[in-house]
Amino acid sequence: MAELNSTPEKSGSKKRTKRIALRVDLTAMVDLAFLLITFFIMTTTLTKPKAMDVAMPVGDIQGPVPQSRTMTICLGKNNQAMYYLGMAEKPIIAATLTNYSSSGLRKAIFDTRKYVQQTTGKSMLVIIKPAESSIYENLVTTLDEMTITNVQQYAIADIAPKDISLLKDRQAY
Repeated sequence: MAELNSTPEKSGSKKRTKRIALRVDLTAMVDLAFLLITFFIMTTTLTKPKAMDVAMPVGDIQGPVPQSRTMTICLGKNNQAMYYLGMAEKPIIAATLTNYSSSGLRKAIFDTRKYVQQTTGKSMLVIIKPAESSIYENLVTTLDEMTITNVQQYAIADIAPKDISLLKDRQAY
């Protein structure tokens, strides 16, 4: 049992009646404190880490992927992205500038994947190349678009000088 005792102060020479020491029972307050601590510990949720699953290749590398199946997305400044199918020097689908909306990059991925499926009969590979002028949010948005559009094979690579010149030509670098 917890208690708080206080003794009366001794004052001068006057004789007073004898006071009984004040005794306060603190048991209820201690019980309440432990109940509150227990309540807050049980109801508090810790922040859950937000992580993105990354699939790494397993086994031997099969070799180069044909340019007819490779879509390249270059991330530029001002929330703009440039995409093309094939090689930058001779694109099958010409380099086009778009935004990150559902009618922009998402539609481009769907259309390009449909084209690759019709012409080659195989799935599409996407290479994502962020430029120095792009922001991290654009990379995350692009990776989200890969999940939304169900693109199974994609990679993040360094941007090539030819891609930089294409972005500069479109004022997106």
